[in-house]
Amino acid sequence: MKSCKIDISVVIPIYRNEPFINDLYSRLTANLSAITADFEIIFVDDGSPDNSWDIITGLAEKSPRVKGIRFSRNFGQHIAITAGVEYATGDWIVVMDGDLQDRPEEITDLYNKALEGYDVVFARRHMRKDTFSRKICSRMFYTLFDFLAGTGNKTDAAIANFGIYSRKVIDSFNKMQEHSRLFPLFIRWLGFNTAYIDVEHGERSAGKSAYTFRKKLDLALDTIISMSNKPLKISVKLGLLLSLLSFLYGVFIIVKYLLWGVPVMGWTSLIVSLYFIGGTVLSTLGVLGIYIGKIFDEVKNRPLYIIAEKVGEENESRNVELQ
Repeated sequence: MKSCKIDISVVIPIYRNEPFINDLYSRLTANLSAITADFEIIFVDDGSPDNSWDIITGLAEKSPRVKGIRFSRNFGQHIAITAGVEYATGDWIVVMDGDLQDRPEEITDLYNKALEGYDVVFARRHMRKDTFSRKICSRMFYTLFDFLAGTGNKTDAAIANFGIYSRKVIDSFNKMQEHSRLFPLFIRWLGFNTAYIDVEHGERSAGKSAYTFRKKLDLALDTIISMSNKPLKISVKLGLLLSLLSFLYGVFIIVKYLLWGVPVMGWTSLIVSLYFIGGTVLSTLGVLGIYIGKIFDEVKNRPLYIIAEKVGEENESRNVELQ
């Protein structure tokens, strides 16, 4: 385990957040200083195409509390969070987004709640200031995830990455090296003592979220496949059900022919049935193929991310290894 000389580390994945970084830094510094003098702010530039890295570099030159990691390319928000928490040295680690919708002013309440004896405190956005479509997509994803993952628990769509996590939680999280990852779901899976508090969700004052519908869909599929094998079980059950229905229908046709002399007719229904069964078989093979593809990705054992550059005090002495 790392030796912890910092009380609180704040990890922030950055992608197209240029308009927010300076304001975010100012608000974080003001609020964290009221809690402790020993804190650090870690920005992880996830291959952002704007001038985010230049701003992070300028802040690191101005303040020894600011650390920066820049990826060689875009690896994804949850990989960026992974890099940040692996680099963090604090007893407590705060993870938040970089668009100011996660308000720095809420960190005090998260920290105070954690001191009551909790290892994890999630921020619940009780009044989300997102677009209607984004809220609906989020609810649909978690509903589908709960069904396919088969955890027996309902996942709250109002909870995302924003929260505070103890050192032992983060040390346990750092042992999980799957390439397909969703940070809050991994934290829940660990099972540590968890609390939730309602927080105010800030409005996005500039730009648009980098999460397009396609990216959300890809993330949903990756997460469901990595967290559950239930889609495979559903495919098996569907195949057995179709086989049973086909058998019963065959018996029904034979009985009609023997008892009432009804000839076997219906080429249209036969062709439709063939197309239906063929589509079901292809879908099942597709699900199986996705799982095989995920296995292929994991056995290649490539690093989760590649760091192009780091800035901040003590970067050379930290000896952070690629995971």
